Amino acid sequence: MAPHADSPDDVERLPAPPRPSMSANPPRILIIGAGSRGNSYARATGRSSNGVVVAVAEPIKYKRQRLGDTYIWGKAGSSEGQEFEDWKQFLIYEQERRTRAARGENVPEGVDACFICVLDEMHKEAIVGLAPLGLHIMCEKPLATSLDDCVSIYKALLPNLPNTTPSKIFSIGHVLRYSPHNMLLRKLLLEDKVIGEIMSINHTEPVGWWHFTHSYVRGNWRKESTTAPSLLTKSCHDVDLLLWLLCSPPPNSTHPAHIPTTVTSSGALQFFNKTRKPTAAGTATNCLSCPIEESCKYSAKKIYLGPQLKGLASGNTSWPVDIVVPEIEECIASGGPSAGVSAVTARLEEDYTSQTPTSEISAKNWFGRCVYEADNDVNDDQVVTMTWDNDPLPQPNSDNEKALAGRGAKTAVFHMVAHTKKICERYSHIYGSDGEIYADSETITVEDFNTGAKKIYRPHLAGGGHGGGDDGLARQFILAVDAVKNHGVGVEEAQKAHVGCSLEEVIRSHAMVFAAEDARKGRKVLDFPGWWRREVEGSLVQ
Repeated sequence: MAPHADSPDDVERLPAPPRPSMSANPPRILIIGAGSRGNSYARATGRSSNGVVVAVAEPIKYKRQRLGDTYIWGKAGSSEGQEFEDWKQFLIYEQERRTRAARGENVPEGVDACFICVLDEMHKEAIVGLAPLGLHIMCEKPLATSLDDCVSIYKALLPNLPNTTPSKIFSIGHVLRYSPHNMLLRKLLLEDKVIGEIMSINHTEPVGWWHFTHSYVRGNWRKESTTAPSLLTKSCHDVDLLLWLLCSPPPNSTHPAHIPTTVTSSGALQFFNKTRKPTAAGTATNCLSCPIEESCKYSAKKIYLGPQLKGLASGNTSWPVDIVVPEIEECIASGGPSAGVSAVTARLEEDYTSQTPTSEISAKNWFGRCVYEADNDVNDDQVVTMTWDNDPLPQPNSDNEKALAGRGAKTAVFHMVAHTKKICERYSHIYGSDGEIYADSETITVEDFNTGAKKIYRPHLAGGGHGGGDDGLARQFILAVDAVKNHGVGVEEAQKAHVGCSLEEVIRSHAMVFAAEDARKGRKVLDFPGWWRREVEGSLVQ
């Protein structure tokens, strides 16, 4: 259980960060991919940043028009340069627009930056394809689904390697860095040093028992061969968070990163497979034809239609219902609640047989499928352990304490677990030389060994996803773009001041995930610096 304050004096409540002032010529944003993440960033841009969403690229007409109606053109309908079927169509348009502008023609104003929110496996093609336009880019996590693709992106964005000076702002959707909770946690740990030197962290991501089935058994991220391991698609956030706390230097520090020494991992698909299927379910492969559907907690009817979770009967028409039927609100508006139920039910009834080609099965989601009969193969439980050795910086006066500040030996253990009541409400125990912290996504409780004092911090709980991280990331990325566009700030300075994360850090945190997977599959402990030199630096010079 989380500790509780003994009196109101032990609690510090912190206000929301202010919305930045709008510039006379605010950054203009293109959203590529109008799914749940694209809509989240469009909403965050309008609510928390000093930029404006001016265009959308999305192949599904309904999704494209819904985002445009809500955040761009309203009831007036789209005009030139505001909607595209995909990023390739936008690329052709933008090249032609620039050519026309160079001829002196009167053309619509272009965009300054884009949010790339297409499927994970499409990120590399979009980033590399758009690189010649010189736009500022924010890419939803993960950066790519393979290490080779991550390295290819690194080369495309920094074509003059080993010169690593960026020409444009680049950010990644590691939104956990930008929630008020985690920003305060990092300040307390690295700047205020409220528990002294960090000795170890135990960090857990509770995915949620039904959330895991939605996304990783029935949904987009169920197969490693078509997307990536669940450690990457679900938990690259968390690996990045740990490296941000334990590897990256504090703000305004000129010290190099404290690189982890070893990584190891274990995990498997433990539960969601045929060996766990109840005997009473018989040969049923779909919830709507299963004899034990009413008693099964994984019933698709309960999850997507029922009142107890976030089904349609609870009044919810957003995630996950709108993932099953993207046009659910339109169905209800035109035909009433019963039409919504019928639309969702029709999707849940979709099934495949032993004669259905594997390529067809992998190409779509089957949200009514029995969770024990699906074609999923990603881990539902995994542990990653990272260690650091003492790595002191040279000190002219041989001050050991200063030389080891933030660079002492330490350990981080991360646990991704599917079978939890909590839905992505991460929690951490952090142990230091002078105290310990319990952080649970809402509160941060500090226990001081020296004084015996206990203090609880309650950062502002922002709206939107990830405890305000969606809004925070959009705000900081667009602030960086604004600084470059309107205030004469250099790209590298704006990247550091506002985004707070370099492209090298992005590559490092993704590389750690791939290294952990190598360790898990090989049942070994990896020397991370050696692995990095071989797998990343070796690829960069090829």
